[in-house]
Amino acid sequence: MNTNSQAPIVIYQEADQQVEVRLDVEQNTVWLSQRQMAEVFDTSTDNISLHLKNIYFDAELDETATTEESSVVRQEGHRQVRRRVRHYNLDAIISVGYRVNSRRAVQFRQWATRVLREHLTQGWTLNRQRFEENARELEAAMALVRKTAGSPALDAASGRGLVDIVTRYAQTFLLLQRYDEGLLTEPHAQAGGRLPTLNEVRTALASLKAELIAKGEATDLFARERGDGLDALLGNLDQTIFGEPAYPSVEAKAAHLLYFVVKNHPFADGNKRSAAYLFVDFLYRNNRLLNAHGEVVVNDVGLAALTLLIAESDPANKETMVRLIMNMLASPEARVSGESV
Repeated sequence: MNTNSQAPIVIYQEADQQVEVRLDVEQNTVWLSQRQMAEVFDTSTDNISLHLKNIYFDAELDETATTEESSVVRQEGHRQVRRRVRHYNLDAIISVGYRVNSRRAVQFRQWATRVLREHLTQGWTLNRQRFEENARELEAAMALVRKTAGSPALDAASGRGLVDIVTRYAQTFLLLQRYDEGLLTEPHAQAGGRLPTLNEVRTALASLKAELIAKGEATDLFARERGDGLDALLGNLDQTIFGEPAYPSVEAKAAHLLYFVVKNHPFADGNKRSAAYLFVDFLYRNNRLLNAHGEVVVNDVGLAALTLLIAESDPANKETMVRLIMNMLASPEARVSGESV
């Protein structure tokens, strides 16, 4: 069972009693905690714990093979707290059930077997749906590239950058179209990432603005803030949900920073150039501008093409664009793994 609690939840009901049960169709089993087992077999958690201890002591079952820990969110008073909880599979549940109340064990086993069979039977249909969704997402991503390639704003240098993106990451797209995981997945990511403060962003952009004006490539309107859009954008990136960061990794923060500045237009002029500059600045501040080989993760031409790609994209394709950027920042191995720390 995954620690991200993605396994589907079904309800086991006996008389007036209901218990949430996690399914694991891949391993053809179900999982319950000691508290849930106590509810199913109408006994105390101390009794369940004692039976489990004896089962493993007598080597009736292998503890490692029948237990796993997962992260669950519990309501404790007015707070939602994430805890690590040990769960036990169907073999362990039935073994406990025979020691507590065999009738209830038989009922639960029959119910679990029926539910697992139903989900396995439906699996072929679900996998086909996922395959079709994957194909549509890949087609949408490539359509974005084709549309941008025909944009009048795309000069020769940006065109080369777009080709570079396609050639470097087409295989990544294909590898990440996992039939068993749905849509384009996020890569192995580096947790954390310090966002710049509003003053740090203003200072960085003021330096860029002065340089561009000196070259005759910008006017006083460049990077001039529109209302409190920039402050709100940075606050959105730094928000938390139930005490956990909404964007928990360097890759997630970088991708959303680039996307939001391009799409939300927090400045009167120069949103794309400002977005690209802040994207690079963020990576530099977090020691992620260079890869393990000392090469920039996205060169100037590639970044210009990527920024234009975001600008041309439909807002409905936001998640596709964000995942593309995250995969571009990840190592090749991380793009294949599709996991995060």
